[in-house]
Amino acid sequence: MSRVSTQHRTPLPAAAPFLLRGEVARPVSLTVTDLRERWAAHRADVVFHCTTDGPRHHTFEGALLRDVIADASPDFDARRRKDRTRYLLAVTGGDGHHTVLSWAEVDADFGDIPILLATSMDGRDLDAEGSQLVVPSDHCGARYVSAITSVWLGAYAGPPLPPVPAADLPVPPR
Repeated sequence: MSRVSTQHRTPLPAAAPFLLRGEVARPVSLTVTDLRERWAAHRADVVFHCTTDGPRHHTFEGALLRDVIADASPDFDARRRKDRTRYLLAVTGGDGHHTVLSWAEVDADFGDIPILLATSMDGRDLDAEGSQLVVPSDHCGARYVSAITSVWLGAYAGPPLPPVPAADLPVPPR
């Protein structure tokens, strides 16, 4: 008599949600499932060159970073292009790796780069590992951030100006 063995696989625990915060009207905590269910999936076939392993080929699917942030209502005036170009994005991963992007890179009026918050890599769901930042236009994978823990959006105010003594200021002509 043969027995049919049914394996019961325990599902892997889902990764902790990441926080979308900063200068947004609606900060939010998001999971890979949230990204998959709330935004359209986009696909990116990428090749990036790793200094130790050579070219790496991957296929990612996920939500567009700009769509996710737009739904959080950034504090900039979307009608004013120059206002939008002052904003930066900082993305942090579970291993402490982080990268900075400009809003202009993802904005359709400027760079229009389809940067993803990936929900799958090579057909494998990332629920257990967490979402991954994917910058398809990069030739190097250094801005790919795994197991995202935080996405921050904020305006760059510009470098601090050193004080200028009044005696050194030019005198306007009369």
